[in-house]
Order: sequence, then structure tokens, then C-alpha cells
Amino acid sequence: MNQGKILMAAGIYGFLAVVLGAFGTHSLKNLLDPSSLQIFDVGVKYQMYHALALGFVAALAQPSLTKHLKKAALFFSIGIAIFSGSLYILVATQVRVLGAITPIGGGLLIVGWFFLILEGWDRSQSK
Repeated sequence: MNQGKILMAAGIYGFLAVVLGAFGTHSLKNLLDPSSLQIFDVGVKYQMYHALALGFVAALAQPSLTKHLKKAALFFSIGIAIFSGSLYILVATQVRVLGAITPIGGGLLIVGWFFLILEGWDRSQSK
């Protein structure tokens, strides 16, 4: 991954979060029960939060992308796909066992934040 690819991933995930959020608000509210709509909304929110985090990682990649930033971007990207993706599929299929996958994505998102902490630590020690 390089800075441009991370920024593209941030843009794609952010773009899709807005599109899916609008779709959920305008199209799904009449098709889904409140519980399913809430699950869908959690997926959209976490996708947007972490799209912004990816953009932040790309912005921090000056003058170069460090090992911790690369790992944060990787874990955020995969975590978004698994966490939010599993929630979207759960809502679409009503296959409740898919909810067991969601915490894996959440764990990956947490690991991404941990690598941002490590990046901050490294930067604080170099001053």
C-alpha cells in the first residue's frame, strides 16, 4: 500500500458510506424492521468513521508511509470490509450466523487504532 492507494480506499469507503446511508434512509426504511435498519445504520456509521481514519492515515504519511501507518491502513481496510460488510449481508439475507463474523472485523479495526497509537508513540519519542 502507498499513500495514494490508502487515500483512494478512504475515498471509496467514504463514498460508499454516503451512498449506502442515503439508500438506507430513503429506500430501506419501508422494507426493513427497525432492528435491521439499526444494524444497517451501524455498518454505515463505522464504515464512515474508518474511511475518515484511512484518510487521516494517508495525510500522516508525510514524508513517507511508516510501517505502523501501513499496518493501520491495512487493518482499517480489511476491518471495514468485514465489520460493515457482514452487517450489510446480515441485513440483506437475515442469516443471523453472519453476525458471528462482525466481531472479527471490529477486532481488526481496534488493531488499526493500536497501530496509530504506536505511530504516535514513535513520533513523540523522536522529538
